[in-house]
Amino acid sequence: MLHRWSEFQNERGEVEDEALGARRMPRPSPAGDLDPVALEGDLLKRWSEEGAFEASIEARRGGAPFIFLEGPPTANGKPGIHHVVARTYKDLVCRWKTMQGFVVERKGGWDTHGLPVEIEVQKRLDLMSNEQIEAFGMQAFNDACRESVWTYEQAWREMTERMAYWVDLDEPYVTLDNTYVESTWWAMKRMFDQGLLYRGHKVLPYCPQTGTSYSSHEVALGYKEVEEPSVYVKFRLVDDEASVLAWTTTPWTLPGNVGLAVGPEVTYVRVRVTADPEAWEGAGGATVGEELILAEDLMGEVLRHHVEVVERIQGADLVGRAYHPLFPEAVPRGESTTAWTVLS
Repeated sequence: MLHRWSEFQNERGEVEDEALGARRMPRPSPAGDLDPVALEGDLLKRWSEEGAFEASIEARRGGAPFIFLEGPPTANGKPGIHHVVARTYKDLVCRWKTMQGFVVERKGGWDTHGLPVEIEVQKRLDLMSNEQIEAFGMQAFNDACRESVWTYEQAWREMTERMAYWVDLDEPYVTLDNTYVESTWWAMKRMFDQGLLYRGHKVLPYCPQTGTSYSSHEVALGYKEVEEPSVYVKFRLVDDEASVLAWTTTPWTLPGNVGLAVGPEVTYVRVRVTADPEAWEGAGGATVGEELILAEDLMGEVLRHHVEVVERIQGADLVGRAYHPLFPEAVPRGESTTAWTVLS
């Protein structure tokens, strides 16, 4: 950890920063007697006693600022080695900019919002439905969440100090503070006034229990591999008797479907069902006389019925064809001219 003195010392171990005064680093004992853990502890203690972090900032007052706001951790979860790795990179950049003469004040923060906090409290209180939470009391539940977010604050502070990560945790920004919340709404209002906000559509994971959408990070918190059946879906073309046959492993997204993707250079076929399969245990299917459009190379893998090829079509020729939505009222078309069309 001696390299962390590089902000203040030259190769001889002498402090070069006049604001800190001159002194020498003690030389370590011979290698056989060296106790790295004790050496690091002594160094951290000296930094704390001398206020090295604060001094590195004050010594550069008048220089250009380099703004650093830490992407805040959630204090209701234990710190792990991946946090050490991420913070090492953050610390490296901040120390580098300090050595260049910038004023780097390094604002710490705590993320106290979000479903991870609520889920942790639900598990602890055994409240696994909205009805149970309402019976417990919304104010009491919110209070429990506010208390929960600080469960591992001390562990985070100890890890921060032990790895010599310099950041201001004494005056952090905290996302549950009303001042922070009001500042966020103020910023959004400014963006709205400048026409920077818009309404759009996006397919997101949705939780019926919490009644809200999930971010990819929140989904990953409970991620596990399971086997789910895939489905083949028929999308009936507009002004045509044929249906495009599509495959998906996420059927729960179908209510929000607004487009079909094809490969522009892939050869597709339009087939007509001539007879039912001799034996098939699958659900759904097609009727005799029905026409389907699918990739030619997948005919043997997908179709169980007897069919005849009516025509071959390049994927590029399907682009722009419109089809009927599976759930007409699920997504409003608005002013879109490309919703429910074939894309490439």
